[in-house]
Amino acid sequence: MSAREAMQVDVVVVGAGPAGLAAAIRLKQLADTSGTEISVIVLEKAAEIGGHVLSGAVLDPVALDALIPDWKARGAPLDTKVTSDSFRMLTQKGGFSIPRFLLPPLFSNHGNYIASLGSLCAWLAEQAEALGIDVFPGFAATEILYNEDGSVKGVATGDMGRVADGSEKPEFVPGMELHARYTLIGEGARGSLAKQLMAKFRLDEKAEPQKYGLGIKEIWEIDPEKHRLGHVEHTLGWPLDNDTGGGGFVYHAADNRIFLGFVVHLNYKNPFLSPFDEMQRYKTHPHLSRLLEGGKRLSFGARAMSSGGWQSIPELAFPGGALIGCSAGFMNLPRIKGTHNAMWSGMKTAEAVFEALTVGRGNDLLAGLNARVTDGAIKTDLKKVRNTKPLISRFGTAFGTLFSGFDLWSNTLLGFSVFGTLGHDSPDYAALKKVRDSKKIDYPKPDGRLTFDRASSVFLANLSHEEDQPLHLVLKDPSIPLKINLPDFDEPAQRYCPAGVYEILSDEDGKPRFQINAANCVHCKTCDIKDPAQNIDWVPPEGGSGPNYQGM
Repeated sequence: MSAREAMQVDVVVVGAGPAGLAAAIRLKQLADTSGTEISVIVLEKAAEIGGHVLSGAVLDPVALDALIPDWKARGAPLDTKVTSDSFRMLTQKGGFSIPRFLLPPLFSNHGNYIASLGSLCAWLAEQAEALGIDVFPGFAATEILYNEDGSVKGVATGDMGRVADGSEKPEFVPGMELHARYTLIGEGARGSLAKQLMAKFRLDEKAEPQKYGLGIKEIWEIDPEKHRLGHVEHTLGWPLDNDTGGGGFVYHAADNRIFLGFVVHLNYKNPFLSPFDEMQRYKTHPHLSRLLEGGKRLSFGARAMSSGGWQSIPELAFPGGALIGCSAGFMNLPRIKGTHNAMWSGMKTAEAVFEALTVGRGNDLLAGLNARVTDGAIKTDLKKVRNTKPLISRFGTAFGTLFSGFDLWSNTLLGFSVFGTLGHDSPDYAALKKVRDSKKIDYPKPDGRLTFDRASSVFLANLSHEEDQPLHLVLKDPSIPLKINLPDFDEPAQRYCPAGVYEILSDEDGKPRFQINAANCVHCKTCDIKDPAQNIDWVPPEGGSGPNYQGM
């Protein structure tokens, strides 16, 4: 086995998303102001910065204002201000708008921007590099390194050039070890390293189970006469039934484009449900189909998002580093916004790390980090919406939304919740019912004009995977898909995956066979979250693999 080289730095950041880049920039700003030298490296598994970033996105710029006050002068890609917004309940053939005066103030998008979060991250990486930060795309952090005392020593990047059986190709290059005084993990929702650290250090022991949604997004170019630059619309209701949480969004971006998305909460119960097909069916609603008629679909992507909120935030600090951003989960579910909180978490953590570095500390516990990170802006944003997800989960979309509205107004007007703080009853994977207790869902065939199949959709994600690289979707027990998941749940992986990675095929003798098409993976992490047996471990493939989203 080839030896790995090692590099010593002060701070290594895993993930060049909003949290990771905000943390790196803040560290360098503090160092420059104080006249000290701090070495910072940011690792990103995507081939390009922003290539794996997918969000709606309507961005609240409050954290960016604090990080880079002159971002407009520096050319940040935030050009489309929200000009109007609406909230609509859909029925199968119609629907109605909820009057503005009934919605709590937090639903207003005044002062926000419709933006590509991937483009913003690419710009943030440029700002980081201008400060002397090393940002390395195409390098996947695959392993946590530990010191003898059990503290985190850093990370190792994955080997490049192995074949499926683990042997080395002629062009094999071993991974590199990054040893750091502090390691910040900003992988996004359900990160593979964050998952390991949570288990090892029991970071989520006192928190409620994290909850997730699967967001599926398409970019369309539509008829200019139908385009309303800056308009934001959110929807609830059809095509989901009352027991299934989720909803849609339509954001009118620049160049006659709309960001069209659909989110399904991953605590859905029916194993026959397919989030991808619900998204396609969503577009057939008359309200949407009229908007899209004559348009062209340009992009497709999918990503899991955290939605547990305030009560699901784990301990952030571990010996030698911290979780930042959606690795910990700072999403405001009713606002469908988390970027500003992710950036706040990165910036506040960076300030704690800087103080520790300047007094000679390293590889120890950043005590009191949770209070330091969450007190202030994050607490103000998340605590008042903490019951939205539990109420919808308990009472369904209709009554859950009504109770949530009442709760949000009580928090807004009275400063407290009449419900206290509700918990999340169970993790998402435990919600599925058996097939004998579930009703099959008949999804219409795609028409290739408004609705599409998985294969043509995944093509638009600009995927790149070496076909012969080691499998990055690891089954703990290869027998479970056919032995347990198929008879009990009709193997839901073939439906909850939006990219067609998992299939049940028949052998020549007619026996079922479980097939994993790893090259189709868009890195959404849904399989790691929703598999009812928790049998799938999503681990990073070779650096640079996966989607290469443009403008998402």
